[in-house]
Amino acid sequence: MLNWDETEVIPPPLHDMNVGAQSQYAASPAHDEAHTLTGLEGIETNAGRVDVSAKRIINATADVNQLLPMKYTWAWEKYLAGCNNHWMPTEVSMQADIALWKGREGLTTDERAMIMRNLGFFATAESLVANNIVLAIYKQVTNPECRQYLLRQAFEEAVHTHTFQYIVESLGLAEGELFNMYREVPSITAKDAWALKYTKNLADGDFDTSTTEGAQDFMRDLVAFYVVFEGMWFYTGFAQILSLGRRNKMTGIAEQYQYIMRDESIHMNFGIDLINQIKIENPHLWTEPFKAEVSTMLREAAELEVAYARDTMPHGLLGLNAEMCAEYLHFIANRRCNQIGLAELFPGAGNPFPWMSEVIDLKKEKNFFETRVTDYQTGGALSW
Repeated sequence: MLNWDETEVIPPPLHDMNVGAQSQYAASPAHDEAHTLTGLEGIETNAGRVDVSAKRIINATADVNQLLPMKYTWAWEKYLAGCNNHWMPTEVSMQADIALWKGREGLTTDERAMIMRNLGFFATAESLVANNIVLAIYKQVTNPECRQYLLRQAFEEAVHTHTFQYIVESLGLAEGELFNMYREVPSITAKDAWALKYTKNLADGDFDTSTTEGAQDFMRDLVAFYVVFEGMWFYTGFAQILSLGRRNKMTGIAEQYQYIMRDESIHMNFGIDLINQIKIENPHLWTEPFKAEVSTMLREAAELEVAYARDTMPHGLLGLNAEMCAEYLHFIANRRCNQIGLAELFPGAGNPFPWMSEVIDLKKEKNFFETRVTDYQTGGALSW
């Protein structure tokens, strides 16, 4: 059973692993084809059966259409976890949120402004992440079990976008204002534009991960979206809304953010596993200059998020302000550095929101009439 906390154990370098552990993560034999298999190639009749050692995250020679034999069980486990976590936004009641939002009291002007900015960022951020999966990452990943999870993740991003449509519809918010904020609010535009520049190369029809330059471009994209977008920026956004929920404000939105955060925690850990596995299979990519470049990426991303926090909360809220969000962002950035093998960028940064680690634990039972059943089971898994 997976732990939903973002502190999932990442495979250590090969020299730190015992013989038994090396079998799952050891590098595969070098490939001799200078192109990426997509799965759309013509069927080679009478070809030999798949050798699991030929499976790789990028530049594999093994048939990408054959899930078995399986090599990366961590990818399959995340796929199963995502299926078990299935939820829909319309299962969460918005009645209390509607009453609070439409009432004249209960929310301050600053709280309303923060909520709108927060929703404005997430409303299109989920679509940008989904676009990156289906238009850029999926084609370059040449492993079927990893592709299986990417398909699940893409669906979850669609559910998250549905969440913001549901919130807008429930509260009667101006659709154009909220969904166009990524083009109208400079602090949101800056973040999205920063991430998108790492996707552009991958969308090129001639993009090729068989070269060092191409493979490093692919890793930059993984860092930008999995480590930064889903692993740093989303977490500070979650903290803003969940802090309101802890004060019994906008509890419907806060509950939906809990489910989104559980999904995103697995997304982030999957991306980090991808990065670490690519490093193991292609050690020539993880050079000191490249590590320094990735560190610079994370520092730039932190600066953008701090600017966004100050824009969304210029005056601060009860129990929450821009400085606290900056400290939390630095704390999270250090954890992400540790997970991908980099030195911490902000030594000594503390966690001003220790309750966040508790909020993500959704395994606690809730009253059925207060909210939806937390431990969701699909119909086929019900016991009669």
